[in-house]
Amino acid sequence: MKLASLKSTKTRDGVLCVVHQDLSCAVYATDITPTLQAALDNWCVIAPQLEALSAELNADKLADKTFRFDPVLYASPLPRAYQWADGSAYVNHVELVRKARGAELPDNFWTDPLMYQGGSDTFIGPCDPILVGDEDFGIDFEAEIAIITDDVPMGVPASEAGQYIRLFMLVNDVSLRNLIPNELAKGFGFFHAKPSSSFSPVAITPDELGVAWDNERVHLPLCSYLNHAFFGKPNAGIDMTFSFPQLIEHAAKTRALAAGTIIGSGTVSNLDRSQGSSCIAEKRMLEILEHGQAEHPYMQFGDSIRIEMLDNEGHNLFGSIKQMIQKA
Repeated sequence: MKLASLKSTKTRDGVLCVVHQDLSCAVYATDITPTLQAALDNWCVIAPQLEALSAELNADKLADKTFRFDPVLYASPLPRAYQWADGSAYVNHVELVRKARGAELPDNFWTDPLMYQGGSDTFIGPCDPILVGDEDFGIDFEAEIAIITDDVPMGVPASEAGQYIRLFMLVNDVSLRNLIPNELAKGFGFFHAKPSSSFSPVAITPDELGVAWDNERVHLPLCSYLNHAFFGKPNAGIDMTFSFPQLIEHAAKTRALAAGTIIGSGTVSNLDRSQGSSCIAEKRMLEILEHGQAEHPYMQFGDSIRIEMLDNEGHNLFGSIKQMIQKA
């Protein structure tokens, strides 16, 4: 099942739609529930009704009710969320960044996930511009996968956490790299350096991933194109040190998680660098290690980024995040 939130002037949370598997068309789901968050709040009751609508749509039985699916008209599946927690599950990526600045990686980074709590009140639509005040902030994209959870009890172990995963999305976790050092030096985490993130046009249920989802990781390449040129397609299932159930366990260690909590994987990265990177910072770190200095610039006004994931048959699973950097 694929779900999306059509932008609306009447509600900040969009209008829930069910989208055809091939992303060609959609149908309103408002006769069932008004928004994706409302569906998540009562998932065990609402999901079967949405699944039935999806089955009819994909069987082409709703021709008189469908309309063309245009990602430009959609917000992120959850236009705002109760919680957005981004992990850093690809520890080889963290190790690379630290190595480039001569810092050692603490041993516990391999056993205890990194995670920060980001702003979740104003997500960016998948095709909306990324507004930034100054190019000197060091504008970067970060291609990631995210899950949306049901209600999760505090202290849930990883062995039981997977049952609370309801949906998957792609993420562009926008980062302002040149603002990060001063913020981290204060010892209180990110704020200015992490503006609003953007998510894929559709959120999908785990069954849409087929054999690519092994109940812990998504084993497909995540593709990024910077200014229409290929940038990277590392496989999201390879070198993911911490699985999604482990990230849920970490997030729920001292608190329960509300339905609609979004947890990100962190920048997808492989030890085998031949498939490119999922952010400019990693590419720059590799250049520093190889040439002694970074050569690739961060994004400038007018630059564009496209992020997408194709299945093994070449079908676009989530739709594409397509954004341009604009001056605020």
